[in-house]
Amino acid sequence: MTQTLTGRRVLVVEDESLVAMLLETILEDMGCTPVGPVATVDEGLAMVAGEGTLDAALLDVNVAGREVFPIADALTARGVPFVFSTGYGEGGLPDAWRGHPTVQKPFTEAAIRDALMKAMGVEAV
Repeated sequence: MTQTLTGRRVLVVEDESLVAMLLETILEDMGCTPVGPVATVDEGLAMVAGEGTLDAALLDVNVAGREVFPIADALTARGVPFVFSTGYGEGGLPDAWRGHPTVQKPFTEAAIRDALMKAMGVEAV
């Protein structure tokens, strides 16, 4: 059965306000409901712990000078798929996270959609 991203709640962790707004617009155009955005690791951890249903997340690798890997760990513990976003490509990730769905900045709407679908195991319609 094919599925879409419509109705999926996606947490946005991004400290650059223009990029966060762009991600919100992209997610809304895909039919998703953006959650956040949050701009710090602590806000992200609080959102993961306190938010009800999260279907996925987009994580800028470095927010406000801190790496987001604690958020990635918390999402993994909850079984929530996520995509890393970085200006450094997959090579900027620690070995433990290499191979995880990642989009390189600057990104396109198609790159975000494809990475989310891959992370969530959603088939294209």
